[in-house]
Amino acid sequence: MHNNQPSQSFNFKSLTYTGLNPGPRIIITGAVHGNETCGTKAIQRVIGDIDSGKVQIASGRVTFVPVTNPLAYARGERVGDRNLNRNLGPTDQPIDFEDHVANWLCPLFAQHDVLLDLHSTRAQNPAFAMLGPQNNTDSLQPFQHFDSERALAKRLGVNRFVDGWLDTYARGVERRVSEAARAGLKLNPLNTDSRYGVGTTEYMRSVGGYAITLECGAHDDIASPEIGYRAILNALAFLEISTDMPPAPVEKYEALHMYEVIDRAHEDDVFSHAWASFNPLRRGDLIGTRHDGTVLTAPHDGFILFPDSGAKPGNEWFYLARTVAAAGCC
Repeated sequence: MHNNQPSQSFNFKSLTYTGLNPGPRIIITGAVHGNETCGTKAIQRVIGDIDSGKVQIASGRVTFVPVTNPLAYARGERVGDRNLNRNLGPTDQPIDFEDHVANWLCPLFAQHDVLLDLHSTRAQNPAFAMLGPQNNTDSLQPFQHFDSERALAKRLGVNRFVDGWLDTYARGVERRVSEAARAGLKLNPLNTDSRYGVGTTEYMRSVGGYAITLECGAHDDIASPEIGYRAILNALAFLEISTDMPPAPVEKYEALHMYEVIDRAHEDDVFSHAWASFNPLRRGDLIGTRHDGTVLTAPHDGFILFPDSGAKPGNEWFYLARTVAAAGCC
């Protein structure tokens, strides 16, 4: 249902439960994108369980944000004024609604150790988790919680993990800027800034925490809220915030690393066929053809991710990933 209320009529809501004993502090978010409601439903269900006594919070703290972007949620659309999950950070001069969300949300993230951000996808893909980088001291995304992040991810109930987002995005921006300069093209400033790749999880890591984006399945799949619900309960139990039995780690899993992003250069660039995320690729497979006849083929065995046949020129067209680890599945 669409709602045309002005953005000034909205406010922000979070709900926190604190245990009697010290422990980790986790924040769990839903509806960062307003048409992705599985997280909202899952969070509301867990809140009901806690209030009824079915789930007991004994240690640490859990904060729930059922609707992170209330304007987009009221409209039933992905965004309000812009994509909240890009260029996320506080600003002294908020312009759009998402800037106001960021000024409230980012300090809230900084009060926690862990973020679990619940999303869904347009495509009918199985649930998967997006993770951060290896431990490093680089300037782009320094990180020291690799082991903790992976340990939590393996308890969420999914068996596919993807990393490499921000590094790949930044390399894509660098190439985009270089190619535009050679061609004398003017780009949207947002598309020339690697910080535009910073969303909820990247921001959480920038303030010293660790974070997981859980893609719970398709928007309209009735199983997606259930996947989010189970993931929340598993996270609370694994971190010993709740008194539930901690879950065992998933034994069969696949870990993928994103390594390349390809922009659409012209509106006549076309895919070879209708790709979907996680479609497998063999080295040399035809992916698409440029408007000038240049063919794009897979440089390695792997997978295509986030193909966007409607991408505007100068924006990401598709990503490439390859398997870096698999356990118990081969």
